[in-house]
Amino acid sequence: MRQSSTIVIIGIIALAAFVLLGMANSDRRVLSGWRGPVGAGEALVANAAAPANALVGVAQPQGRGLDAALVPSGNPLRAANTVITQGYGVGTHAPASVWGAIDLALDGDGDGKADPEGTWNQPVYATHAGRVTLTRDSWPGGNHIWVTNDQYRTGYAHLAGFAVSDGQWVNPGDLIGYIGSTGMSSGPHLDYQVWVWRDGQWVNQNPLDYMQRINE
Repeated sequence: MRQSSTIVIIGIIALAAFVLLGMANSDRRVLSGWRGPVGAGEALVANAAAPANALVGVAQPQGRGLDAALVPSGNPLRAANTVITQGYGVGTHAPASVWGAIDLALDGDGDGKADPEGTWNQPVYATHAGRVTLTRDSWPGGNHIWVTNDQYRTGYAHLAGFAVSDGQWVNPGDLIGYIGSTGMSSGPHLDYQVWVWRDGQWVNQNPLDYMQRINE
């Protein structure tokens, strides 16, 4: 009987010591045992009192959201001498909800204005990842390309020719065609459109909202 009482007392003392130790260390902020590379500005500052082998780390992105390659970005001509010959939602691009686009051409002689000689047959590049749909001799777009994924599609019109095949998957920066003046066009240029899938339908967007600078 006396031995059992001694064991109980020792157990109570051990439990009390465990609780007090836990309270003393309760302010240590620990997330994981991973100590791999951490980007600038992302490091989690651990409690200075934590020992060298404390579990410290940083929460990393889990891949949620849309892949950046699927979102249109930049100038489809990828040329510093790109000029806009017709803006968004004006002229033949009105109404914007139907015909919204911008017209792009190149300044070949350095006078700040588009010119045919500097624009004909210049390369056109995909601005995002997607699957290609080709249409030859359409109206009003002439030789036309759609690049489409689940969230975005971009249109490239009035092309002189294609550099891709129907159904082909392309990535940002892939060559897809060449500037022309096919369809309803008064001179060589690229009609460039951006659409986003929203509430079960394609909604036209201003391409300039997806271009940090026209000459990138």
